[in-house]
Amino acid sequence: MISLFLPSPPISEFHIGPVTVHIYALCMLAGIVLAWWLASRRYVARGGKREDFESMALWVVVIGIVGARAYHVMTDPELYFAPGRHPIDALKIWNGGLGIWGAVAAGAVTGLIWCRRHGVRFGAVADCIAPALLFAQAIGRLGNWFNQELFGRPSTAPWALMIDPQHRPAGYQQYATFHPTFLYELIWCTIGGFVLLWLERRFSLGRGKLFTSYVLYYCFGRFFIEALRIDPANHLGGLRINNYTSAIIFAVAACVFGWQLWRIPGRSPSVWVDGAPKESTKQDKTSIIQDGSSAAEGRHE
Repeated sequence: MISLFLPSPPISEFHIGPVTVHIYALCMLAGIVLAWWLASRRYVARGGKREDFESMALWVVVIGIVGARAYHVMTDPELYFAPGRHPIDALKIWNGGLGIWGAVAAGAVTGLIWCRRHGVRFGAVADCIAPALLFAQAIGRLGNWFNQELFGRPSTAPWALMIDPQHRPAGYQQYATFHPTFLYELIWCTIGGFVLLWLERRFSLGRGKLFTSYVLYYCFGRFFIEALRIDPANHLGGLRINNYTSAIIFAVAACVFGWQLWRIPGRSPSVWVDGAPKESTKQDKTSIIQDGSSAAEGRHE
């Protein structure tokens, strides 16, 4: 009889000479590259300059990674600071452990500061990034597959994931196949990226509303996916901490989205606060934006 269960990769790293390459890190890097490429194209389509986006994105990515790791360490401190643990492991991000909540929060604050200093609409930039974030998260989840981590409860479904004994949590050694929650989130995020692109075109969502839609969409799916997971995590009232995080952020985002629909109608055709960069010349008059119309754009000196 042929098994339909999903296999786990036999390796999570490989070596190039003395250098150890972690596949988890490669997946994260691939997600960042894709998000950078897509978001930069969307930013330029709205009248921004590619070099400006790259300057901002570098800071957002670096600070975002720091925020992602900080969230993970703060919500699971016993993995690094309990007796017998090694605090230095908190720095080893290639072993897994990046919280998307921390990444988005730290990246958003960094982006907000950059936008205010450069005369750019933060909401417009956030909208450029929103679909790209979902696609990046989808690719990043492949890293969890290679690490054989973040899987769900035992399952015998045809798509269940085979987990090697050394990666099974305490109390689950007798089970061989589990819910592939990494795959559920990968599919959810991929579909979500295309949904956001469709919503943007269909309803002209803009001025931050598309980014808020991203938060609502991701939190909704993450709440149920999180409920399936059995990897070690802190609980409160029978629910994992990330369940509470998902629910709270979803509720806040719903309020913000309602306020945006009421107070911020329409979509801005340009990323610039005043329709043009702070420093501009009169020679450069227009640029083509995503919907095919034109928007005033100057050039930096």
